[in-house]
Amino acid sequence: MRLGGWLLGGLMVVLAASGGWAKDAIRDSVVKLHVTQRPPDFLRPWTKANPATGSGSGVVIEGKRILTNAHVVTHASQLFVQASETTDRVPAKVLIVAPDIDLALVTVDDESFFDNRPAVPLAEAIPDMKATVNVYGYPIGGDQLSITEGIISRIECIRSALSPPVLRIQIDAALNPGNSGGPAIVDGKIAGLVFSKVQQAENVGYLISAEEIATFLADCADGDYNGKPMIRGIALQTTDNEALRARLQLPKDAGGLMISKIDTTGGEESPFKAWDVITHVGEEPIDQQGTVKIREDLRLSFFYLVPKLAKDGAVPMKVWRDGKPIDVMAPTPTKAPRLVPALGDGYPRYFIHGPMVFTTVTQELAVQIVGPMEMYLRALRSPLLSRQFDRPAFEGEELVIIAYRLIPHRITKGYDAMTLALVDTINGTKVKNLAHLVELIRDADGEFLTVTFAGDFATLVFRRQELIDATEEILADEGIRNQYSPDLEEAWKGKKE
Repeated sequence: MRLGGWLLGGLMVVLAASGGWAKDAIRDSVVKLHVTQRPPDFLRPWTKANPATGSGSGVVIEGKRILTNAHVVTHASQLFVQASETTDRVPAKVLIVAPDIDLALVTVDDESFFDNRPAVPLAEAIPDMKATVNVYGYPIGGDQLSITEGIISRIECIRSALSPPVLRIQIDAALNPGNSGGPAIVDGKIAGLVFSKVQQAENVGYLISAEEIATFLADCADGDYNGKPMIRGIALQTTDNEALRARLQLPKDAGGLMISKIDTTGGEESPFKAWDVITHVGEEPIDQQGTVKIREDLRLSFFYLVPKLAKDGAVPMKVWRDGKPIDVMAPTPTKAPRLVPALGDGYPRYFIHGPMVFTTVTQELAVQIVGPMEMYLRALRSPLLSRQFDRPAFEGEELVIIAYRLIPHRITKGYDAMTLALVDTINGTKVKNLAHLVELIRDADGEFLTVTFAGDFATLVFRRQELIDATEEILADEGIRNQYSPDLEEAWKGKKE
């Protein structure tokens, strides 16, 4: 027994000296975020939805900051950070939120929090396929730090209608709610940040790559997030159909994507023409599926190279036009002009006048219009949904709607609810945006105020003085503090020119 104890003690000394039982350096730098969120209430835009509590994960990075997902801290009214192996919850605040790429930065006021929690470095290169990855985080099912292992099974550059192209890494590690914002570690460095999993599949999750994180950090070094440069306003299709290739006079060995449509709604000039085939981004050839070779085992969408090659707001490209190659400089704006913008971390703008609550359409509201509500709007021929992805027809254009319904009041007798009705005119003048609507109501004269709507909605006619009187009654009865969102104060109180 004594000999066995001596051998065991000696073995422990040897293992400790050799680092065999060395402490995991990543553990101390992975934190749990406790969040109380107050998302918007689109039906009652003057207030916020009831608070909801949740949690996520984060990791300490350079600059005494904590990296996490945007969806973990969006609309956070309270935020606390809890480190591994402690019960202390330290007050924290959000520095920057980038909802379009689902990244955010958080910090704490007490900088001593970072004294024993070193920054975890980012990987400099795209990881290899089948590389082993360890995911750190605080998923549901327990309070302690969880570490799961998997392999990298897929790497791709994904683009959606609302987000820029993002380099996404698929892994087969077990992920659960609460893992969001946790780092995936390869060789002691952050290969990516957990942001989602496939609910219908076993152990399929996704990371935002370290490369995307580095781009995000460089963008917000000045304290603001501007967005990724990207090519906008064109629709693309593959060129592997033989008849199409003959129509385009494409050489047999040529690749590329054909431009099937150009959006000129905003009036900007485009260097492209319909039927152009984009064959190269910079000097890199694009194949018939729109991908470029990154390394021997990896091909990605050509959009991956656009922000890397963009300079002074444009990227060099080669197109095949009318049977010959030409060079173009494609604009790469960081923000897309959208008629229906994303609300992001903000709250709806609104203006209340009598029983009418006016607001603007955002992507977050539009995606909630499904089922019976969608059929209702289509039956009334509302253009609200058909214009969801349009660009503004003119600078400053917005879609202004009745937020949910007319607030019940005696002056609404005989009128329908007007749910999500899209405003067309005020006293015969076309409404350009919400501030313009406020000015039209402010400057209206005569006995009546007439509001018309796009589609087959009824026309509303009110006596102007009754609207003014009803406004005060409704604000008091509904417990509404402000008649309008702060950005509309100047428009409402301004003088008629």
